[in-house]
Amino acid sequence: MASNKVIMVAEKPSIALSIASVLSRGQIFLKNIKIGQPLILLIFFKPQFKRQKQIQRHLSQEARGYGNLVLWLDCDREGENICFEVMDCIGHSNETRRRIYRARFSSVTEKDILKAMDNLVEPNKDEALAVDARQEIDLKVGVAFTRFQTSFFQGKYGNLDSRVISYGPCQTPTLGFCVQRYLQINTFKPEKFWAVRPYIMQKGYELQLEWERNKLFDYDVAVMFQKLVMEDGILEVTEIVEKQESKSRPSGLNTVNLLKVASSALGFGPQMAMQVAERLYTQGFISYPRTESTAYPSSFDFRGTLGAQVNNPTWGSYVQRLLADGYQKPRSGTDVGDHPPVTPLRSATEDMLGNDAWRLYEYICTHFMGTVSPDCKYVRTKVEFSIGGEFFHCVGHRVLVKGFTSIMPWLAVTEKNLPQFTKGEKIEVSQVDLHEGMTSPPDYLSESELISLMEKNGIGTDASISVHINNICERNYVQVLAGRKLGPTALGITLIRGYQCIDPDLCLPDIRSFIEQQITLVAKGQADHFRVVQHVLQQFRQKYSYFVKQIENMDALFEAQFSPLADSGRVLSKCGKCLRYMKHISTQPSRLYCNTCEEVYYLPQKGSIKLYKELTCPLDNFELLIFSMPGPDGKSFPLCPYCYNSPPFEGIDTLFGAVKSGPSSQLGKGAGMPCFLCPHPTCRHSLIAQGVCACPECSGTLVLDPVSAPKWRLCCNMCNFLVLLPEGAHQISTTRERCPECDSTILEVDFNKKTTPLENGETLYTGCILCDELLHSLVEMKYGKSFFKRLGGRGRGRGSRRGGYRGRGRGTGKKVDPKMSFRDF
Repeated sequence: MASNKVIMVAEKPSIALSIASVLSRGQIFLKNIKIGQPLILLIFFKPQFKRQKQIQRHLSQEARGYGNLVLWLDCDREGENICFEVMDCIGHSNETRRRIYRARFSSVTEKDILKAMDNLVEPNKDEALAVDARQEIDLKVGVAFTRFQTSFFQGKYGNLDSRVISYGPCQTPTLGFCVQRYLQINTFKPEKFWAVRPYIMQKGYELQLEWERNKLFDYDVAVMFQKLVMEDGILEVTEIVEKQESKSRPSGLNTVNLLKVASSALGFGPQMAMQVAERLYTQGFISYPRTESTAYPSSFDFRGTLGAQVNNPTWGSYVQRLLADGYQKPRSGTDVGDHPPVTPLRSATEDMLGNDAWRLYEYICTHFMGTVSPDCKYVRTKVEFSIGGEFFHCVGHRVLVKGFTSIMPWLAVTEKNLPQFTKGEKIEVSQVDLHEGMTSPPDYLSESELISLMEKNGIGTDASISVHINNICERNYVQVLAGRKLGPTALGITLIRGYQCIDPDLCLPDIRSFIEQQITLVAKGQADHFRVVQHVLQQFRQKYSYFVKQIENMDALFEAQFSPLADSGRVLSKCGKCLRYMKHISTQPSRLYCNTCEEVYYLPQKGSIKLYKELTCPLDNFELLIFSMPGPDGKSFPLCPYCYNSPPFEGIDTLFGAVKSGPSSQLGKGAGMPCFLCPHPTCRHSLIAQGVCACPECSGTLVLDPVSAPKWRLCCNMCNFLVLLPEGAHQISTTRERCPECDSTILEVDFNKKTTPLENGETLYTGCILCDELLHSLVEMKYGKSFFKRLGGRGRGRGSRRGGYRGRGRGTGKKVDPKMSFRDF
């Protein structure tokens, strides 16, 4: 029999708390929420459980003894996909007889949560498979092209200024739009034009009239028309057209329009805008911010949503007038069937939210109020004139009803009053100018324009558009200019021109648009997931093979734009193979290049690098370097360039994430084996010699920072933990002795004569920082910046490393997800 207990899973702690509070009627007892029988356990993905195995273990443990499962994940395709991941972690199968329910909700209000509980559904397998399909296609295609490009070009050129030369089925067409606009600007040829502009004085108003021909590109012809007008000298009013027009209130706010406004009006990049919107959502101030719909459902509670804002100090009075006079039904928009438009749920002030969140929240609120406000109504008056056989006009606007522009003044109609005219009236021309101008090129694409192009061409989804734009910025393919315009860099331009030379499909939106159509069919259950993935991958296999064969065409463009490695960088250290000096190339990714051996050695990123006293590695004779992270708490550590790129002890690279980017064993992200990870038994710079004791925060080892004097310290070789040693000491070094009580390395401290804590002015002292009372009283623990990602769990530090490493040999035999495997690609 299945248990009558229910386990509920939410993705974010704030959402879990809201759901728990509603379902328990405020009676929350830690994680157990008692609302009568059965007992409900509501859990969320804790921040510390970032690695997949930890999440699986956490969910599996918490689910023991519970029967039914209710999933409160985000209500989009990605959320549906996570539902099935949770089910796998918990061990859902026919044998468990556990009922699985899906809660669909668009906000974390009490009303929506209770409604979701009353209308539980089954998880949608087709939508989850659609996400699997997109992930598998994007990963395999992106990684294949990225690995090849990165290893090929970074091995030849020194000033690319990018850690990785990436390709993405969405990312690259996004860059293509930016480069296409750049090429339009570059190839634009300005032309002179001329326009006849007559002026009149009418009842105290001076008016400039607009020419029906607008402008001409022939100077002599323009001068001829100017003379005709001047010779006649008298204008006749031929027509007066007065018409009442209206400017429609906006439709509901979807994600794409929110991102466009955030960029163009608020100055927020799409990534930042989504982060702020998600925070407002999890705090309960707005509805779910990822939606493609601009139409409200028929059951939407407009009065209740407006009522929540009546006491707002900024726009409460406007809302009160709307409720008193009667709000309008919003315009019909597009209903995609996902979520209602983004709307406010709770009233807030700037003091509650902070500046950035308030500005986005303020727009969401004003937009919603605009959707239920009257249209803006105005009278448009057009007066037409003739003179010398040519026709001119002027236009005026008079606002009758401000409507929604009262709350959205930036969309207001600009009033322009015209003097009274009578049909057939004759008016003398006071002046006739011949205006000269130049046609101008289009500007760089703005983020807002780029988002529109991506939406129009089916590039990305409401959930991923911001990510793709952020990626091309982070890769140094485009730079964000004033007004949030996107200017492509030399690298971005060269890449797109290279794709155009080899296979234009790689940077055009057509293929991605087709893929998205197929994925949508998968989500609707109208196409087979496996066949769609295999068909797309087969297409890209052929394109990849052709791309590799034709790479010289792209290389010719790179060669014309960038400097060869041999001509880049400055001399820094000696190569252990040829004993010639290698050059340090500081542009991203930071690396060394040996011109004699034609070898590249990648270095840690985002820090400074210098020679370490001309000391050499006992394993390969390469000169050692010191890498220092920025900031007062940034750690320093020595490294051998060769060992760092080709760890000589098995397990180092896999344990510490040194992902190889190509067949030449180059490190893609510069994370390999510094000296403080090296288990060499005799080298004075290795973990064995410089390691002191276990880190209290993780499974790493506290290692002496060799260049931290006079502010001596120990740094963890895995996390960001720091131990500050006695400041001002002349010298602190490790010894070969071990503490008999805790097995830590004994330190030797040479205190300053003026500040020594020892009696009789003694300066030399040895002891264990954990067990020796004097030394322990002089140290201070704190956090700093770490190069490596912190790994969870507690370990024995250096002691746990003994005998744990072997020479180069077999792999680790890790289990790989078949759909993420590159075996057949």
